[in-house]
Amino acid sequence: MEYIESVNPYDGEPLEKYRMFSDGDIRTVLEKADLTFKSWKNEPVEYRSGLLKKLAKALLKNKKKYAQLMSKEMGKPLSQGVAEIEKCAWACDFYAKNAAEFLADDLIDTEAKESFISYDPIGCVLAIMPWNFPFWQVIRFAAPTLAAGNTVILKHASNVPGCGLALQELFKLAGYPEGSFQFILADHKQLESIIGNPVVQGVTLTGSEKAGRAIAAQAGKHLKKSVMELGGNNACIVWEDAKLDSYMDTMVMARMQNTGQSCIAAKRFIVLEEIYDEFLMKFLNKVQTLKFGDPLDKQTDIGVMAREDLAKTLAQQVKESVDKGAKVLYGNNRRGAYYEPTVLTGVVPGMPAFDEELFGPVAAIVKAKDREESIALAANSKFGLGSMLFTEDIRSARKIIGDIPDGAFFINEMVKSDPRLPFGGTKASGYGRELSMEGVLEFVNKKTVYIKK
Repeated sequence: MEYIESVNPYDGEPLEKYRMFSDGDIRTVLEKADLTFKSWKNEPVEYRSGLLKKLAKALLKNKKKYAQLMSKEMGKPLSQGVAEIEKCAWACDFYAKNAAEFLADDLIDTEAKESFISYDPIGCVLAIMPWNFPFWQVIRFAAPTLAAGNTVILKHASNVPGCGLALQELFKLAGYPEGSFQFILADHKQLESIIGNPVVQGVTLTGSEKAGRAIAAQAGKHLKKSVMELGGNNACIVWEDAKLDSYMDTMVMARMQNTGQSCIAAKRFIVLEEIYDEFLMKFLNKVQTLKFGDPLDKQTDIGVMAREDLAKTLAQQVKESVDKGAKVLYGNNRRGAYYEPTVLTGVVPGMPAFDEELFGPVAAIVKAKDREESIALAANSKFGLGSMLFTEDIRSARKIIGDIPDGAFFINEMVKSDPRLPFGGTKASGYGRELSMEGVLEFVNKKTVYIKK
């Protein structure tokens, strides 16, 4: 019998052992999901929305417990974990309020007596989810998908099994029927079998580009609908008229939140040369005030990275960038899974710090000679998740929105997900959308209904 063990990345202490699912266990899960779907899909949307309200209340009631679990399993600072749970509750309340409207038949005026689009659930959807936001990534998919009448199987990241189990218990606590939301511990070979199983009608993954390509290929092989939320190398463009004192906290948070382990984090700061020195001074001053410590301490701003191997990978990317001419202005010290907040200057295309996703607390500062070059540098990426621009010239900012082909463009704010707005990327950042009305309609059959006069 195979087990996995969760480990606290802050002190290296083992937390809990969990038994991997056997092929027989997987078959049972699939059978339950299929059986539950037959009745769950016929429940009124209003009933399913009522359960979302209960889910939101259960999240808030237990938010400290769930935040502590995240701190222990993947090193998230406690205060940020509490905020994550509160955001999960917000998403549940949003869909509880809007799901019925989003899923209502869409009447179309034709020569028929009646014609409309019916939004029908498709069945069981497999979710393969990451460790960096172990509750939010799951809830932002599961809330709309369950509201639409589908069932969900969750394969969570192997270093946060406790979070996966807690989520399953959370849905049970809220009154969801057995088989509607199930957590599994499975390996890659088992995932291939699950995706190919006729019970599973869709697959969603949030993770790396490499994982996305592999899972998308499996889904495509079986002609299953898929949504891929992959990596990002977001640009934070700072024009010469930006109010640095007003937005510096936001810009530092955009890079360092969750110890820099966020796909939508600002990773490349593209700064016009006329304010470059001032920006660098103010940015560095803010970074130096960040408090490192035990993630369970509510005063901690920067915790450890989720695993030591991730910190080693980040250190290697920084080393290769320095070898190619980048300069370490601050930081670049590693102890185990801890990686000190780091500021790199002299970053240009061709360096890992510019071309690759640095998934940790490293800010790459890029100098641009003018606005035109800043936009060209921002668009120079294989990723397309989100970009941000800080300026007082909103009119000019509006004109260049289409010049950066990302899934999001934020002006004077950090890129962030919001239940009211669609979220997703382009290019190597994936395809499909989560959240808003778009998220609830990703895994439905948009059925044309035509009734002749």
